[in-house]
Amino acid sequence: MSTGLEISSISVGPMDNNAYLLRCRADGDAVLIDAANDAERLLRFIEPGGIRAVVTTHRHQDHWFALQDVLDATGAQSLAHPADAPEIPVVTGHLNEGDTLHVGDCALSVIHLVGHTPGSIALYYAGEGGHLFTGDSLFPGGVGNTHGNKADFDSLIHDVTTKLFDRLDDGVTFYPGHGKKSTIGAERPSLEEWRARGW
Repeated sequence: MSTGLEISSISVGPMDNNAYLLRCRADGDAVLIDAANDAERLLRFIEPGGIRAVVTTHRHQDHWFALQDVLDATGAQSLAHPADAPEIPVVTGHLNEGDTLHVGDCALSVIHLVGHTPGSIALYYAGEGGHLFTGDSLFPGGVGNTHGNKADFDSLIHDVTTKLFDRLDDGVTFYPGHGKKSTIGAERPSLEEWRARGW
């Protein structure tokens, strides 16, 4: 029997948002990360297996523009961190730091990263070398935009350092909300440079 997590991605909308489909190979259970835009394309992307839930990584509209349409078409749950949930159109369940999101028999850990927004989350799957879905909190080349707010940057660089780089192996692949994937190891040497430049 096939095991593990099948990961597929699609780029949608005018801001080239990444949406990720995570499907358990064993039983077909699936979740979508960020119903960002282009509902019709997203629905074709997730068929024929459907989805059980949509996880919204944070409250910015470019990450949930198609959420209501996807929920209406699939009957899926809508999950987000409670700090960002009030600004997301519909949330039916909360994901907090330390929670486990099960996709079939695959377990993903919820990591709360404060700074890009108050309720940004990442999801970490430890299997198959490690896979981390970071929303807009971590990209190749730096942390997410904190719009020149020093307190927000300090919070985000602290959380990304202590909760991601200090805990995860270099071989872990991470998948951001826009653009290309990278690895923890590829970005680790730049941490001090990011901290010094302040963005």
